[in-house]
Amino acid sequence: NKSERDVQTVFYLIFSLMGAYVRVEEDSAVGRADVVIHMPDTIYVLELKYDGSAKEALRQIDDKGYLIPYSANGKRLVKVGVNYDSAKRTLGEWIVSESK
Repeated sequence: NKSERDVQTVFYLIFSLMGAYVRVEEDSAVGRADVVIHMPDTIYVLELKYDGSAKEALRQIDDKGYLIPYSANGKRLVKVGVNYDSAKRTLGEWIVSESK
């Protein structure tokens, strides 16, 4: 009974162990970003889908304004849409897109 939450936990653990400041379920005005990774010069906002699509994940980042809270701090903003493929039990696809 795996879920999106399990994939989210793995991302949190990996980046935390690498020394990054990671937040999960980070609130925005309209929803919650699954994973936000704060690096010295860049903020990565990840939206995870379980048997969905990476394009759908990126669209959700845009539609719900997950990057807006970080747009004024001068850091580079990167959005990452990730899909976990349960049949293959691995990341099926991901798309990385730098916000302008």
